Amino acid sequence: MRSADVLSIGRGDRSFTSTFSASLLDPEQQTPVSVIGPRGKAADKRYNVYRNNVTVSLIEALIAIFPATQRITGPDFFRAMARFHIRETPPTSPLLFEYGRDFPTFIDAYEYAQPMPWLGDVARLERAWLDAYHAADCPIVSSDDLSRVASEKLPELRFRAHPATRILSSEFPAVTIFAANRSSEPVNRIEHIVPEDALVTRPELDVMVRLLPPGGAAFLVCLADGGPLEAAAAAALEVDPAFDLAGMLAEMIEAGAFAEIYMENSDVENA
Repeated sequence: MRSADVLSIGRGDRSFTSTFSASLLDPEQQTPVSVIGPRGKAADKRYNVYRNNVTVSLIEALIAIFPATQRITGPDFFRAMARFHIRETPPTSPLLFEYGRDFPTFIDAYEYAQPMPWLGDVARLERAWLDAYHAADCPIVSSDDLSRVASEKLPELRFRAHPATRILSSEFPAVTIFAANRSSEPVNRIEHIVPEDALVTRPELDVMVRLLPPGGAAFLVCLADGGPLEAAAAAALEVDPAFDLAGMLAEMIEAGAFAEIYMENSDVENA
């Protein structure tokens, strides 16, 4: 860009930043008076180009974060929905991957998405996938770690969740819809609308989304909240009397869902 094409900021306007930002994301607002072009002339055209570039960049960021959501709605629908979201919820971080945390909630309330009541939950899974991808790394609990715990101490055993672990529950088959639309393969019709729960983890640095069995979410949420294994098992059995505790333990170990095991007021080795 030539120096003559750079917009200038009025030096005496202390409220410029807020005015500039508010106008930037709303095309119906006028160009701030503090924005001027070369030789002090009005900069409406330059400002509108910049405004459009910012909006397009944010839309592209949402497309990158929510590819399954866009595949479900189609590009035109998604871009229109994203524009309304951008006007309502401007970014607060310079990191584009941080943008869109409120997008699933926006989708829930978006008038034209109401015929797809599961769309917001699919978007939540996509946001959880990205957050898991960027989460801090640390060791995970292994089956050997569990084997070192005396059997009589197992009921009081507690687990500390891995930073990448996310547990989501949906009233709809959001996990199935998510999985079907994160690839380029044809999507089959879903015949039965049933609730689904998901476990999002990052074993061996690859993000995985697993469909949990009935009771699995209650079990994992209890553990992630600091509850002992006995209480977590009880919560799962309340949801599903046939809950497979051993199978769930093996699955969460394989998934790398937890980073540490401990006893309250004691470490495991001394328990």
